[in-house]
Amino acid sequence: MPYDEHLADRLRHVLKRKKIKSEEKKMMGGLCFMVEDKMCLGVVKEMLMARVGQEMHAEALKKRGCKPMDFTGTPLKGFVFVEPAAIDLDQDLEYWIDQCLAYNPKAKSSKKK
Repeated sequence: MPYDEHLADRLRHVLKRKKIKSEEKKMMGGLCFMVEDKMCLGVVKEMLMARVGQEMHAEALKKRGCKPMDFTGTPLKGFVFVEPAAIDLDQDLEYWIDQCLAYNPKAKSSKKK
């Protein structure tokens, strides 16, 4: 199943409004937005993929519509999926984008040197 283009457009709009430079990469069956050469957030099928970091991970999972990011049977710490109903409102989507952007400076780049 392809990723939700409408959600991708919403992410682009918020990042542009916040003047955040990002690069888009198709991966994991979806679309990832790289900020400063680091995976920051993305769209997988119809869900938001949010990189919130390990410190925020447990707190994030308490939020409505948030669940562990799990592709292989083992959840990936520091990453969560947010279901569409939990990001239907722009302010809810922006909350998650802000969490990802707050963690991004602490994230490690996967870019090869």
